[in-house]
Amino acid sequence: MRVLVVGDIVGKPGRRAFQQLGRNLTRTHRTDFVIVNGENSAGGFGITPEITEELLSQGADCVTSGNHIWKQREIYGYLDREDRLLRPANYPEGAPGNGWGVYPWAGGRVAVINLMGAASMEPIDCPFRAFDELYREARRETPLVVVDFHAESTSEKAALAHYADGRASLVFGTHTHVQTADERVLPGGTGFITDVGMTGPEDSIIGVAKEGVIDRFLTRMPVRFEVPNTAALLCGLVAELDAQTGRALSLRRVQERVP
Repeated sequence: MRVLVVGDIVGKPGRRAFQQLGRNLTRTHRTDFVIVNGENSAGGFGITPEITEELLSQGADCVTSGNHIWKQREIYGYLDREDRLLRPANYPEGAPGNGWGVYPWAGGRVAVINLMGAASMEPIDCPFRAFDELYREARRETPLVVVDFHAESTSEKAALAHYADGRASLVFGTHTHVQTADERVLPGGTGFITDVGMTGPEDSIIGVAKEGVIDRFLTRMPVRFEVPNTAALLCGLVAELDAQTGRALSLRRVQERVP
């Protein structure tokens, strides 16, 4: 089985990049399942029902998220209705929506778990213990268990991957918007990359107009961040997984510019 992961989609440029490149990447790499992190797809902050449906119609099989999932109020009720849109599973009980799901692909089913880091992020339940609980449930359904770990700390991402090694098929990091060059298969058979990167305006500072970010650092004053509507770069990962054992076989980073 081959999974295409598309890194954090930022605003209109990121959505445009996925629209123009997503299906071509699926054909080129012969992927069976597509996971897209969409938590910055609505103007850089959050996601709406309309954007979720747009991404699903353009080839996403599952849309994951992170700390900005609550930015657009209309998403709250929608999360309870659309199980292909996930919010981090380690929010406390009572949060709308689901943090994981089991989805069909041509050869069976695959579980996707969405977790958020606790280090240098807003207060949230322990992602490690949440993984333990959800992995046990997911493994009853399928040997293929993929984790989007939306976290700030590189060490926390690596720690969770090693903690899950031999259990999860793939742990990929999101949130920091910079693709890392450390993709590898861990000793127990879990694929891991610290961050798959961002899908959004390349001439920016992690998806935001440069001028506002620079001004914020210079003045320390509040600044309204804007997503520039410029040429975009799609960053992601193609993972080949053994459908019988759930082990990762190979990982390949993807970087594609909108022509």
